[in-house]
Amino acid sequence: MSYQGHNDDKDKVISALGGKRGLIDSGLPALVFLIVFNISGKDVNTSIYSAVALSIILTALRLVKRETIQHAFSGLVGVAICALFSKRSGNAADFYLPGLYINIGYGLLYAIANLVKWPILGVMLGPILGENFMWRKDSARLAAYIKAGWLWVGMFSIRLVVQYPLYKSGNINALGTARLVMGYPLFIATAWATWQVLKKTPTTKID
Repeated sequence: MSYQGHNDDKDKVISALGGKRGLIDSGLPALVFLIVFNISGKDVNTSIYSAVALSIILTALRLVKRETIQHAFSGLVGVAICALFSKRSGNAADFYLPGLYINIGYGLLYAIANLVKWPILGVMLGPILGENFMWRKDSARLAAYIKAGWLWVGMFSIRLVVQYPLYKSGNINALGTARLVMGYPLFIATAWATWQVLKKTPTTKID
């Protein structure tokens, strides 16, 4: 595969995994929640409203610019759910509870899919990279998707191992900081590692 071909596939992989805009749309509201929580004297409601408002603004901006609202809207729904959890309990830590559930769900999904040899990454990326599901008949490509899939299982697991004890302790600043550090940076690192694994094995050609 040519260097340009590698770059094109890399862009497709990054885009499928969320892309830069997806990270911004989903990550900024959580950052605003933590900042407002601290500067407002730990006012849960003000923090919730600020995060939801920013999510709405980001979605509206995507609409005005006629850009895809997929990630912004997903982020808005996610923030709304987090806000609902926190609002109902009155506990700021519960703003991060849905994220823990999501990590459990995705971690199990990726692990089970790998074990039955239908890796999620192959299902997601195969059609995008032009190999559809022919990679299942290519042992090397199948192994690459499974190997990359375990990287994501590891990412979800690490998040839980670190963040759940912080949630139970009620340390909002430590939990929020861990969520941010293990959000953008860890996601980007895992996406980069995924590409490093996949690029070593050529995509499966369709006859």
